[in-house]
Amino acid sequence: MKISIRARLLATATICVAAPIQAQEVVDLDPIRVEADEAQEALGNSEITTEELTARNPQSIKDVFSGESEVTVSGGAAIAQKVLVHGIEESLLSVTIDGARQNKSAFHHTGNVLIDPTLLKRVEISSGLAPADAGPGALAGTIAYETKDARDLLEPGDEFGGIASVGYGSNASDFQRSLTLFGRNEGFEWLLSGTQISGDDYEDGSGNVVPGTEPDLDAISAKLAYTTESGKRFEFSAEQVKDEGTRAMQAGPGGLFFARPDFAGVVGRTSVYLPALSRRQSYTFTYTDEAPEGVWAPTVQLSWNEQYVEAGGAIGSNRSLSGKFENDFDLETGILTAGIDFFHDTARGLGQLNTAGSKETLNNLGLYAQMRQDVTDRVSLSYGARVDTQKFTLADGAEYNESGLSVNAQADVVLTDSLTLNIGAASSWGGFELSEASLINLGGAWVYGTPEPSRANNARIGLRYDRGPWAVSGALFYTKVHDVNDVLTAGRTLFDLTSQGFDGSVGYYASRGFLRLNYTYADVQMSDTTISSTAYYAGRPVGHIFALEGRYDINPHLGIGGTAEIALENNDTAGVGGMSALEGYEVVNLYASYSPPANENVEIRLDLRNLFDETYASRASDGIGLPAVITQLNEPGRSLALSATLKF
Repeated sequence: MKISIRARLLATATICVAAPIQAQEVVDLDPIRVEADEAQEALGNSEITTEELTARNPQSIKDVFSGESEVTVSGGAAIAQKVLVHGIEESLLSVTIDGARQNKSAFHHTGNVLIDPTLLKRVEISSGLAPADAGPGALAGTIAYETKDARDLLEPGDEFGGIASVGYGSNASDFQRSLTLFGRNEGFEWLLSGTQISGDDYEDGSGNVVPGTEPDLDAISAKLAYTTESGKRFEFSAEQVKDEGTRAMQAGPGGLFFARPDFAGVVGRTSVYLPALSRRQSYTFTYTDEAPEGVWAPTVQLSWNEQYVEAGGAIGSNRSLSGKFENDFDLETGILTAGIDFFHDTARGLGQLNTAGSKETLNNLGLYAQMRQDVTDRVSLSYGARVDTQKFTLADGAEYNESGLSVNAQADVVLTDSLTLNIGAASSWGGFELSEASLINLGGAWVYGTPEPSRANNARIGLRYDRGPWAVSGALFYTKVHDVNDVLTAGRTLFDLTSQGFDGSVGYYASRGFLRLNYTYADVQMSDTTISSTAYYAGRPVGHIFALEGRYDINPHLGIGGTAEIALENNDTAGVGGMSALEGYEVVNLYASYSPPANENVEIRLDLRNLFDETYASRASDGIGLPAVITQLNEPGRSLALSATLKF
């Protein structure tokens, strides 16, 4: 028989994280056959679904990945949150929003992509292995964010609707409010959404106020779309997300403010607190054919985005113009996706200490093809290649031109009715990388070393067991990125970055809920030595991470659930660059949600975050294990949050 949506998700899901599902009846399945159009896009993919996002009720990007062990996120204010996959920072992954390529941060103490999670529909993570059509620069995998359209939110037959929500958290007295309006008329659709979050500095588990963490986020987004009767869809989206406030800055000799007279008496690298701003703007046009005939099913996309940062004396802008034209060829043997893409990226230092001409540019043109097919009822393949050519222009006018080939191949083999083997490998060419924008020509014209293009080799093998209510999986993974350039200095020092380890998951799915335990061990090394917690644009020492997630629906109107993260002590960092062993921690978050029977469009939710008031710093945070050099940024202590949502 044709397999259910749940079975197909499990058949293409990560071999490290059991496919997340909403509570539902469990049925026995015939031997799984992955349909050609469902053949796995990248071995190791995991998906965070709409239902999971709703259950996690994310207020920041950190909350989006709660319950995932392969993904770790640093804490603090939204401006500072960085996402890592297997301990490798997202700047070495291909990151997209609704298919549009995103550029990296302009300052190493801030996150790469500032996101308001209010309208997120789902998130797909590919750890290590990326298909050719995932775009350029996918050295260590991909993160693909997808946001909701008006048609995702409107009930059948409705032409107008809205969602309003308010929330309050006790720890930082944070106040969150959002309003989304949407509608459609014949083939036209529109959506307008705004979010504001404000509050005070939070306290850690020991009751200490953590300065520079007060939330002050504003986000606004708009989407317009038109779909013809024949299925041709034209969509335009615009978004701005901004976080600003007083943030921790690095002062003293060797810091960013060494040339500022008001810091002349500051010794060392003590933190000071100054106004800071992080802003992401994005505009995207997309054309798709949702009712293709024959082999012609094109997608055309053009996007522009900017990551802009002001952080004390550091001011930088990263801009990216990108686009693609591709087609899905529905062949008898499977689906062939082929196309061409490009990007034009700029990094510019805009501070008073950046000399004239503080600009680098990077141009990329790529050709790619990815085939996904069922060879037999029990064997599905995904394989492809892409060729990229780049032109890199430095601030001193020097130009470098290089080209590279990327290849990948993955297989999903059904061994028995309940056991599946996954195996794959990839070699991805990353090319050059822009320097950090805010540091280019800082304090004087840079004297560059010679930049080199990077390349990553990835491999993964694992087993997945799925029978009845149980889903169990495990996999070994390996990623090595060669010739990563140090983008913080002009010297362009090269290093190799390696992440290897194991992903495992055990999940039980019943009619009223589920319980899932994920585990990841990632040994992250830089040039054959355990990586430091200040390896910016590279990674962090992760070690052993457990993530627990569950939900139980008491009745159709009342549900309870929660997540937990457990990090074991990491002794590998002891003695590395002055680091100490990293302390372990255990954090538990619980929630209850209620919709009155008389008005199911209203939801009242109570969240109890950090139940045991744990004092800890996320394993992804900057400077952990370096108390003599950096004061680590602890996460929030216990907080009781109440929120209400109205759909109309």
